[in-house]
Amino acid sequence: MSLPDWWYGIVGLNPWVAILYTLVVTHVTIVSVTVYLHRFSAHRALELHSSLQHFFRFWLWLTTGMVTVEWTAIHRKHHATTETEEDPHSPRIHGLRAILFRGVEFYRAGVTVDTIDRYGKGTPDDWLERNVYSRFLFTGLVIVAVADIVLFGSIGIVVFGVQMLWIPFFAAGVVNGVGHFWGYRNFECPDAATNIVPWGILIGGEELHNNHHTYPNSAKLSVRPWEFDLGWFWIRCFQLCGLAKPLYTGPVVERISGKNQIDMDTTWAVLNDRFEVMARYAEEVVGPLVEEEYRRADRATRQMLKRAKSILCREEMLIKEVERQRIARIVDNIPVLATIYEMRVELQAVWSKRGGNGEELLIAFKEWCGTAEATGIHALRDFVVELKSYSVPRLVSTTSS
Repeated sequence: MSLPDWWYGIVGLNPWVAILYTLVVTHVTIVSVTVYLHRFSAHRALELHSSLQHFFRFWLWLTTGMVTVEWTAIHRKHHATTETEEDPHSPRIHGLRAILFRGVEFYRAGVTVDTIDRYGKGTPDDWLERNVYSRFLFTGLVIVAVADIVLFGSIGIVVFGVQMLWIPFFAAGVVNGVGHFWGYRNFECPDAATNIVPWGILIGGEELHNNHHTYPNSAKLSVRPWEFDLGWFWIRCFQLCGLAKPLYTGPVVERISGKNQIDMDTTWAVLNDRFEVMARYAEEVVGPLVEEEYRRADRATRQMLKRAKSILCREEMLIKEVERQRIARIVDNIPVLATIYEMRVELQAVWSKRGGNGEELLIAFKEWCGTAEATGIHALRDFVVELKSYSVPRLVSTTSS
């Protein structure tokens, strides 16, 4: 018995063509989410040409049924309430499995009038948004389903299914779930965000979630030389075509050789780059001293010092009770590590004064540097010398890659 013509579609039952088509269309959707919804709409990290904005809005309506104001509001609320009961999709609150497989449900549940009013400002409210995109949410999905079946016949059903699952699973599930549960951290930002892998390809750079939570308004999510952000690659391509302009790519500080005094420029530069400063403190002060103590310690002390650098530099909210007990034992038994741990805590306390006037912050920072130098610990002294060289650059370019 021969099958009807529609079973084969226009293209025919060619799985390789279907796979290529699926990879292309899902990638365009990922780029639309990371560049337009995330970096442009939610964080205003870049400017986009109106034609590109319209394309992304149309494509998202066509392939996901997502509304710009809703996605933007939910994401802004996530940053404002991360890891709390108010966070729309925290795996620390709701569980990793729930966010991974039911991420879209949490998005939908978080869309309230209050959330939209508070966090949805500055999003499109034109005729298209009111009369097409918001009014006919699922019309675009029907068009895509019909197009997939017309092109690929029976295989088109599978293609459509993959398209429908791509964003809910990877963007809503993996990034918001795994990205707050497992991975590595470049920075001890005040939440549980992690970088899932250093190469942001499959999800357009969203894999670099710890970097993003550290510098949420940065158009570029990669920070380390070995990291790759595919979303940033596309932004640079759009920029070369005159369709995009990055506004912010993370703190940029100037290092002035021979500068050996602390002034207001130094203070603001260190404050703006405080997460990188704390990461360098871990690498240049804590790490070497822990290694030094480990080399000359007895067997019992070495056991206590295993992974000590990690827990001595960990964000407060992520420290488990058993780790607190280890920190207490280290502080009680090894004076030099007790000193650098206390100095780290005190340096973080300096940042808390950023809401006051600049003079108060400058005084607090000078006092910390003076105390650090007075400890007589060479690693701390060298670190202070490094901090003194910091200054605010006179011109910050957003065109560098």
